[in-house]
Amino acid sequence: MRLVVVTGMSGGGKSTAQKMLEDFGFYCVDNLPVSLIEKFVEMLAEPNSEITKVALGLDVRTDQSFLEITQILRKLKKSGYEMEILFMDCNDESLIKRYKESRRFHPLSPEGRIEDGVSKEREILEEIKKEADYVIDTSNLLTRELKEELNGIFVENKEYNSLMVNVISFGFKYGIPSDADMVFDVRFLPNPYYIDELKPLTGNDKPVRDFVMNCDEAEVFMEKLTDMVRFLIPNYVKEGKYRLVIAIGCTGGQHRSVTLANELYERLNGQGQYGIKLFHRDIDGDRRRR
Repeated sequence: MRLVVVTGMSGGGKSTAQKMLEDFGFYCVDNLPVSLIEKFVEMLAEPNSEITKVALGLDVRTDQSFLEITQILRKLKKSGYEMEILFMDCNDESLIKRYKESRRFHPLSPEGRIEDGVSKEREILEEIKKEADYVIDTSNLLTRELKEELNGIFVENKEYNSLMVNVISFGFKYGIPSDADMVFDVRFLPNPYYIDELKPLTGNDKPVRDFVMNCDEAEVFMEKLTDMVRFLIPNYVKEGKYRLVIAIGCTGGQHRSVTLANELYERLNGQGQYGIKLFHRDIDGDRRRR
């Protein structure tokens, strides 16, 4: 029997993950009472059981001690039951935005601020997150990308890249990404904004890319940045870090930062030790804000 415990932050994508696992042939059960978890697993493990794949959803919606749940899972593992823990995570900014857009209350702060509920939940889930086999951050993850991740892990049984590197371009005039681990300022490079034929284009367009990368300083910067990140990534993996956000910023987030974020992504992609995603936060910032 393959038993997957699905847990994580409220609003982080647990329900979506369980629905996808159900599509993959898993028998899904959500939020069993604490007293039934152990008996449920023992029953499923019996030789005559017809159920071979189970996804058990556990979160803080129910009025039960998550510390007790963690202790029960540890006990089951020590007793020889094999299980995998899938932790669905998301940064605070995205979680708060999702709650506001859906007009839902946070389960731990039904009458208070969403921020307080998110903070309290992180504290409660800290221990089980440390024991998770897979941590998936859905902050910038599309639904189809999540399905690909889960399919790779639970259907194709591919090796899971525990570290997800997010390369983000942004404009300083719109603020630094709140979840950035590293921030690099590329405003020292010549600005295509002041070239009439380049101004309406972005760093995704070849003329802008050529203009920026033909600058000697841009190439030297990319070589040094790539070398540093390649050095850091194995050490982050060794320390159990699961998400690394590298933010590259210019004035408006349209030309220089997009070009260099693309370059870094191309140089890091396909290394095998980690997953990597590219996101241009402010590439159409001026149009959105008009």
